[in-house]
Amino acid sequence: MNFKNTAPLALLSAFLMWLAWPPIPYTTPILLVGLVPLLIALDKILLKKGEKTGKKVFLTAGLTFLVWNTASIYWVYNAISAVNNPVVSAFVSIIPFGLGALLMTFAFWLYYRLQRITNTKIAYAGLISFYVAMEYLHQSWDLAFPWMTLGNGLSGMHQLAQWYEYTGVYGGSVWILLSNILAFEAYKRFKSDAKGYLKLRPAMIWALVVILPIGLSLAKYYQYEEKVVPVNVVTVQPNIDPYKKFGSLSAADQLNILTHLSDSIAQPNTEYFIWPETAIPNYADEDRIRSNPDFNTVQQFLAKYKNGTVITGIESVKLYNDKQTVSAKQDQSGVFYDSFNTAMQVENSANVQFYHKSKLVPGVEKMPFPAALSILGPIFEGFGGSGGGWGWQDKPGVFYAYSGIGVAPVICYESLWGEWIGEAVKNGAQFIAIITNDGWWGNTSGKDQHLMYAQLRAIESRRYVVRSANTGISCFINQKGDVIQQAKWWTRTALKTDINLNDELTLYVKTGDIIAKFLCITALLLALIIPYRKWFKKA
Repeated sequence: MNFKNTAPLALLSAFLMWLAWPPIPYTTPILLVGLVPLLIALDKILLKKGEKTGKKVFLTAGLTFLVWNTASIYWVYNAISAVNNPVVSAFVSIIPFGLGALLMTFAFWLYYRLQRITNTKIAYAGLISFYVAMEYLHQSWDLAFPWMTLGNGLSGMHQLAQWYEYTGVYGGSVWILLSNILAFEAYKRFKSDAKGYLKLRPAMIWALVVILPIGLSLAKYYQYEEKVVPVNVVTVQPNIDPYKKFGSLSAADQLNILTHLSDSIAQPNTEYFIWPETAIPNYADEDRIRSNPDFNTVQQFLAKYKNGTVITGIESVKLYNDKQTVSAKQDQSGVFYDSFNTAMQVENSANVQFYHKSKLVPGVEKMPFPAALSILGPIFEGFGGSGGGWGWQDKPGVFYAYSGIGVAPVICYESLWGEWIGEAVKNGAQFIAIITNDGWWGNTSGKDQHLMYAQLRAIESRRYVVRSANTGISCFINQKGDVIQQAKWWTRTALKTDINLNDELTLYVKTGDIIAKFLCITALLLALIIPYRKWFKKA
């Protein structure tokens, strides 16, 4: 079986998976069969038992995942192309376009190796375990970019993902993989000589696995009722070109835009104003924040709102006497410092709270494996501000207002980490505030995918999500994942509504990504069968 004979099936799978991926509307169910052509192609290779079978499996699966990944996140190139350093551009390009596809391909290659030495059921268990383990790896290590986690695909029709409050996004990955496997088995049985019930049995099992979760999800969606615990919130979209906001427009002018937009729709009882990532672009010393003129402007704005609180993005620094963190840098005067992409909460009091963005974009905001690769720091100078990138904190944060309300501050693509946000919810967050700046990608599907993934975070935690995006899309998302109000792309505006707080914890918030962690252990054990059968059992 030549690669050219399996390539069309591999490309068909890539096309189906792209067609089903957000933000294309109403195509999400195709995910449940999108990998079937790839499984057919691999089956043809395995049945042929020719030379270099492993290589053919790797190339065929690799073609599917490389094309699907690239077609779905093509928009990343818009931000990468703005980098003047070609070395950095090449490195950063590998992570979203190549590395994710490589991990997916490796999972299918391990499945092929396991299939050769075990029965079909064990091999399929291996495929699900290997794939989810690779997804979990790609959200956990320093090269993390979990944008294409299979379970994220259900954000295209979030009504079908209401059970994420129990399983999180990895439950969706398992369901999609299992559905494809069962659909493939049904296809094979229809092609066989089986008769009657035996011919229909795999298709009936597949239909049951598909219909039951959908039915339960829709029932949950239509029956779910929020407790009415209202808080009036304003979210602001200043619509300042991200490529011009650092230098072309002063921080004072940008604050003027933010305060005027907030005042335009606020009411006396408004309790929260949410401003976007890096809304205040000047570096502020956190230890001297109360003497910072931008901070004072924010407090002056709040004076007219007795119960008001501002959560805003800001660039901040902390100064040290010595190198206290792995990310700390040293200036020409010998002072060590960390620079942060920060969320700051300001109230009508002396209380100020900071949260430092923790899930940093590898190569852009953080050098991967900084302790080991610090020697490569000069290569990354000029991209992300410094060779060492941003500093970060190790645990999620919760902002508490004087009123006792807890908020989970989430910066940019941190919204992809359900368990991370769940930890903040477990620690007392009653709603989620996502601040972001999606203008780097232009008017592409990137901004839409980013918004839609936030809908899954609302379902997983049953918390309102308030999203403030510099250029769009700012919105309010209710506890069922519905976008109840949103701004248009590239429009200067502000939105206001009453959101409902929630104190109850979902099963997913309590247990986190336990499914992925369990399957990582299963994947390791099944992977060990491969060398055991090859070397030890022969001996």
